[in-house]
Amino acid sequence: MAIGADAAWMLGQEARSLLARLGRLEPFALIEPTVLAAALMPSAQSAIESQLVQGRRELRRMVAQFQGWLRREHADRASTATAAEAQRRFTFLRLKFNAALTQFDLFNEVITQRSEHKTGVWLSGLDIVAADALALPVAGRHYQPPPLICYLDRGPGAAIRRARTRLPGGGENPVAIIRLPRERMIGSGIASSLVHEVGHQGAALLDLVASLRPVLQAMQHGGSGAVHVWQLWERWISEIVADFWSLARVGVAATLGLIGVVSLPRVFVFRLNVDDPHPVPWLRVRLSCAMGRALYPHPQWTRIERLWLSYYPPAGLPPSQQRLLHQLQASMAALVGLLVQHRPPALQGRSLVEVMAVHQRQPALLASLFRHWSAAPRRMYQAAPTLVFAVLGQARASGVLNPEDESELLGRLLTHWALRATLDTSVLCADVLSHDLVRHGLARATAPQLASRLIIH
Repeated sequence: MAIGADAAWMLGQEARSLLARLGRLEPFALIEPTVLAAALMPSAQSAIESQLVQGRRELRRMVAQFQGWLRREHADRASTATAAEAQRRFTFLRLKFNAALTQFDLFNEVITQRSEHKTGVWLSGLDIVAADALALPVAGRHYQPPPLICYLDRGPGAAIRRARTRLPGGGENPVAIIRLPRERMIGSGIASSLVHEVGHQGAALLDLVASLRPVLQAMQHGGSGAVHVWQLWERWISEIVADFWSLARVGVAATLGLIGVVSLPRVFVFRLNVDDPHPVPWLRVRLSCAMGRALYPHPQWTRIERLWLSYYPPAGLPPSQQRLLHQLQASMAALVGLLVQHRPPALQGRSLVEVMAVHQRQPALLASLFRHWSAAPRRMYQAAPTLVFAVLGQARASGVLNPEDESELLGRLLTHWALRATLDTSVLCADVLSHDLVRHGLARATAPQLASRLIIH
């Protein structure tokens, strides 16, 4: 049966309704009330808006095609198209529309928090920390870091939706979105969660996991330890690399923050779930200490590990579970050695330890910087954000910085980083605009002339 008049009219109205609702989706720059220091960096804002505009444009094109098809089929008396087929096509359109809304809501959830008093500015400061954590001294030779934006959510864990991965409904994510636990605001433990998630993005950009898997697979056939042990390490390698990245950027703050995340009821701390990409929490903390010991030799790692074992003694576990944990511990030193010495192709013969300048995060140096900054606080505000978190984390671990002072200090630092980045961006934009005005001969233009030309261009 051909498409009847009622079906053609009804579906045509529904298609127009989709377009009307789509037109209500305005750019975030027009609807989100945030102070300037809390706003996204221009690169992130532009990337998000461009992605959403492209999606809306594509959806409008599809609706227009559907409307044209519907008119032609309804007008053609010889058409064999049916109302059922027209409904099927419209249903597909509506699914695409809902996917566009899902993408909008995904970014809306992130951006809306920027309007929260203080929290919005702190999130902007955390964006700066994330960018610093991802930027390697030689990054330009190896990858182009994407924009990173942070937001808060409930729960103890963090997560990342990496840039250049598929969005719901299609399209490529233009920015890395990092979800952080609100309960960690605001202490040095936030750096552990943040930089761990940044490590996932860095590992993807450098293809670290893919370069490590063949090494771990070789250990299953020719290395020390049981085959199933190295199979587990391979299964967990993505999270292990992210933990390694966090340690390399913020030092002992990474391990202390990790302890805060995985300090759960005993049954969960020892649970081995073969489908979970995370190592057993009890073992993960010990591995973090082992990696920290390799990167930053210091007695503190033994002290922290003993403290962790006092919280969760393995006594009383089933013999089979104790045996597996013992086998994993026995192979831990070899695994850490592989990570420290690994030279992925993307780094052109250099190791992560070398490109991350781990020598600048040694505990004695961090302790010295804390003493120096205590006497001259302005120097701290001039340092790289990840170095500041490493220094404050070391001070917390050494007992010379209390939680109250740490929280107050970090609030000021995040505000400073957000404001500095905003002002730097404003100056840069002003310089670019001034250059463009001179180039177009508008340096001496009157205000109406200038406005007219800017609208035209």
